[in-house]
Amino acid sequence: MRGNDDAILACRNVAVRYGDVTALDDVSIAFPRGMIHAVVGQNGAGKTTFARVVSGLVRPDQGAVEIGGKLIAGGNVNDARRAGVELVHQSFALPPSFTVAEAMQFGAAGGALYTRAALERRWQAHLDALDVKVSAGARIRTLTVEQQQAVEIARALVTDARLLILDEPTAVLSPEGAKKLFERVRRLKERGVTVLLILHKIREVLAIADTVSVLRGGRLIDGPLPASDIDADALASLIIGPSAKMLAGEDRAALTGAAAPRGAETETGPIAGPPVVSLRGVSTRPDADGPALQAVDFVVQPGEIVGIAGVEGNGQRTLVRAISSLADIAEGSLELAGRDVTNATLSQRRAAGLRVIPFERNVEGLSLTSPLWENWSAGQLLARPLLAAISPSALRRECKSALDAWDVRYAEVGQPAGSLSGGNAQKVILSREMDESGKLIIAAQPTRGLDIGATAFVWDALRKARDGGCGVIFVSSDLDEVFDLADRVVVMLSGRIVAEFRPPFDLTRVGAAMTGARA
Repeated sequence: MRGNDDAILACRNVAVRYGDVTALDDVSIAFPRGMIHAVVGQNGAGKTTFARVVSGLVRPDQGAVEIGGKLIAGGNVNDARRAGVELVHQSFALPPSFTVAEAMQFGAAGGALYTRAALERRWQAHLDALDVKVSAGARIRTLTVEQQQAVEIARALVTDARLLILDEPTAVLSPEGAKKLFERVRRLKERGVTVLLILHKIREVLAIADTVSVLRGGRLIDGPLPASDIDADALASLIIGPSAKMLAGEDRAALTGAAAPRGAETETGPIAGPPVVSLRGVSTRPDADGPALQAVDFVVQPGEIVGIAGVEGNGQRTLVRAISSLADIAEGSLELAGRDVTNATLSQRRAAGLRVIPFERNVEGLSLTSPLWENWSAGQLLARPLLAAISPSALRRECKSALDAWDVRYAEVGQPAGSLSGGNAQKVILSREMDESGKLIIAAQPTRGLDIGATAFVWDALRKARDGGCGVIFVSSDLDEVFDLADRVVVMLSGRIVAEFRPPFDLTRVGAAMTGARA
């Protein structure tokens, strides 16, 4: 273990095993106090397991953990919290029906009784002190993603945490939201809180961290290294290992943030002929997933990737739902591959060539408790007549063939989908949705929460589909990613398409369109 006289956290020979799988392998590391530390690595590298060990959620099979020089019992959340450790998970845990004050009180110690007004006054003062601009009386379900995360962090600091762990905190944030988060993290550091960030994006690591530690395959590869002493390319090599050289030069630069993003470049460009999707004057009824579409005109040609940019919650989800038959079209028309499908069912739209990589792979894309072969077979079954004979053994064989072709790392097709890493889970969806009969692929946040290797894999798959004549609608809150992948970018604001851009893309102009400002 490196020198730990002034360490807030020190781990010695920590190992965690799940059957034959070693999640952490003999990890020894110490983190100095009062700094912002980043722990990075690919999906399955052991980052989240490490955070869960430190926070008391997982008991290590070997080794010891010290917080502030005091040995803490493994697998005991209360001991870790008493030592000053708080963990904010990637998936928020605030009850949607609670008010902010109720959620804060729920996580606080002590059983004092309060009137509702007193409770809101108490927690409003706490929120104000942390510069969290949220009303304590607001319902959690009414908050934006950024506001929910800010409340999660505020709740974690109720106990005067000395070590705050944020697991993939930017995975659900827009670029502006990530910027605000980092401002909040820096203020916490000024207050004396040590922050441990589990991150994927290299440019974010180098923008916020004082030190960087790299895990690969459960082992500590290096760290904590001063972030000022390492560049993006060297960090990518540490994270990916020998396979780093397989990344294309342009993608490597874009994924690491080492070069300014560009517009996608193709030799052929969009294919002439009927569009793969055409929306004419489409308006939808309001629903819970965002503002209704308002007179949207939108076309995607075969052989092009159209990026959808916009601050989250401005109609991107509604657009995807409308094309996928999950949001009713009140006015206008929708055509897929030349067929009017305005009132068609999802199975009919899939028969016309629609394929969808959904926003939430663990909610909309996969049944985590169901076996891999059943998840993969869902697309096959939708294409078959209702009374057609089904052979589970044949579907298992077909699933195995598809998963192997897409380089999914799995043990057997009967294992639950929830046992896979994020990158491999996304590959299962890709193997199901990206077949030869697809004409339009909707890729909604397809790389959210993925490491740079898995992200490059998804980008390559979408480009190959585009080059094969598919049209692709690419929705992402990461403008760098949109600029790098898209042939054309449209901006959504309050349920309308308000601007369209072609390469070279101008961040200032696109950002101004996203916020309704003039540029």
